[in-house]
Amino acid sequence: MKSWTQILTLVTCASLLAGVAGCSSNPAAGDGSKTQVFEKSEPIIIGLDEDSTGPGAAYMTITGATIRMAVDEINADGGVLGQELKLVVGNDESDPTKTPTVLRKLVDDGAKAVFIATGGGSALQAKSVMKQAGVLAIAPITITSSVGLPPDNEFMYTLANSLDDFAAVYCGAFKAEGYKTLGMISDTTPAVDAISSGLVPGLEKCIDVVADEKAPLDAADLSAQVARIKKADPDVVLVMSVGGNFEVLAHNTLAPQLPGVKRFSLASIGNQPDTWKLAQPGVLADVVYMGSIDPANPRTAALDAKLKKAHGDSYRLTAYDAQAYDAVHLLKAAIEAAGGATDSAAIKKAYENLSGYETTFGQDGLTVSYSADKHIGADALCGLVLSTFDEKNEPIGAWPNFQVSCAE
Repeated sequence: MKSWTQILTLVTCASLLAGVAGCSSNPAAGDGSKTQVFEKSEPIIIGLDEDSTGPGAAYMTITGATIRMAVDEINADGGVLGQELKLVVGNDESDPTKTPTVLRKLVDDGAKAVFIATGGGSALQAKSVMKQAGVLAIAPITITSSVGLPPDNEFMYTLANSLDDFAAVYCGAFKAEGYKTLGMISDTTPAVDAISSGLVPGLEKCIDVVADEKAPLDAADLSAQVARIKKADPDVVLVMSVGGNFEVLAHNTLAPQLPGVKRFSLASIGNQPDTWKLAQPGVLADVVYMGSIDPANPRTAALDAKLKKAHGDSYRLTAYDAQAYDAVHLLKAAIEAAGGATDSAAIKKAYENLSGYETTFGQDGLTVSYSADKHIGADALCGLVLSTFDEKNEPIGAWPNFQVSCAE
């Protein structure tokens, strides 16, 4: 397997051979900027299935926005082998019944690869569609392990740590804190159903699940569910949701009813800044969520600076930003290593030879690699950072009680 340095060397050589005949500096700029005018070559069309109106919209739109930013950045720097990247976008609303139609439309529109920014249940439906189409698909923020695993995974790739890794880190934290019993509350979206089916079996290996409550995403009252959790008397509670109002409602209800019980969450709550203000004062204090952002990672810090320049100093970097950004640059490297985007099989082969890519998400030292048998990118548990909130309901970084290390 080629190292990341070797891949970059191949990419550089391919770029030099291809030249920049298909683009030129913008003569109107007149300042040596990297803005490009693409004149001769056809653009490389990339598909984006982005849930912008469904249950995952609160965080899928973050993913989609940063994919667009990364594409713009690449185009401003000369594109890919002198060709402009062009996004075509569909929206399956995280509805698995709509996913096949949306993806087929993107492929029919000429997509040479597709980013999947939709719920886990929908990403699972993408597997057979992309296999039939013979087109590479990358799900940058999907954590449902089975998306990248057989069957029908030949053209499906994920980037983030999988649910198996989530279970390992949660179990490490539960063991470190001496927790023996777990209560859970989750929404009933297809995305969370897929997460639950992948995560809970791993958790059951290390802790006794004494309560498992569910409610619709649009629930206005979770008092009955929380009352049953309270009766079960768990040592710790895990909230599983796509985020938004449901997750905040769960914490608003749990906090006064189980004041001495530690609360954990999935990644959603930490990656949706707009929802924090919906929490009652101090309710999120000490809640631990599965984050993937470490400010000590220099690549994370560099991306944060880019996003603040693009969106303003108040912008809050999320794992969705970092994973989306990495996914675009991994695809760029694969297309360059393949010598272009005309041969889908060559792009797939090149993608499966990407190795040792240093990420902008996770702890410093995390890398992403792929092979014919490895379609889940993260190379270690240290893509996960247990993180927590302060009394102002704002994230304050890594939870001091337990963390994994890239050195492990």
